[in-house]
Amino acid sequence: MNNVEKLLAENKAWSQEVKEKDPDYFQQMAKSQTPEFLWIGCADSRVSADIIMNLSPGELFVQRNIANQVISTDFNCLSVIQYAVQVLKVKHVIVCGHYKCGGIRAALEPFNPTLELTNKWLMHIKDVYRIHRNEIDKLETMDQKTARLSELNVIEQVRNVCHLSIIQNAWQQDSQPTIHGWIFDIANGLLEHFVTIAPGWDIDPIYRSLHADDVKL
Repeated sequence: MNNVEKLLAENKAWSQEVKEKDPDYFQQMAKSQTPEFLWIGCADSRVSADIIMNLSPGELFVQRNIANQVISTDFNCLSVIQYAVQVLKVKHVIVCGHYKCGGIRAALEPFNPTLELTNKWLMHIKDVYRIHRNEIDKLETMDQKTARLSELNVIEQVRNVCHLSIIQNAWQQDSQPTIHGWIFDIANGLLEHFVTIAPGWDIDPIYRSLHADDVKL
């Protein structure tokens, strides 16, 4: 049995085990999804959101990319956020980074000429580094710099979420969701809270989304 065949076999074993415990599990799950949380995390294979929070399928709506970024031109991420907020009515959006992140570390180094597309994606993290360069460059080791940039990147991405018109409209209409910034420590398996922004947060005027009634022609 090769590795791919093993995955399919493990799936069958898992499905059978679940049905033995709860014969109606999959029928009930197929009816709808009502997750309370949207998770925006890193694509790193070691950071599986439902596993590290001990959740079952259906409890978490998930968007993952390199270094858990929220970029205003990433229509995949924006579509996920819009669906989660406007259709699923999630109450919380969690942006979660992690220590020892390869994308964050790469952003602290010169571009790799063989990874042209990845370089463009990492440009946004380099911007976060540039903003906080004086603080980060005072740290002694690359591990320390990577860890601090991971934290600052989470805070920046939380702000990016709040700057979206999708979120600002939801705050005005539904008084939700609350936005959270977390860090996952791969070395001990624990999550750490960094920032929480509640609906109605005082957004910098240059990022505010005007509503039709507010626009003066």
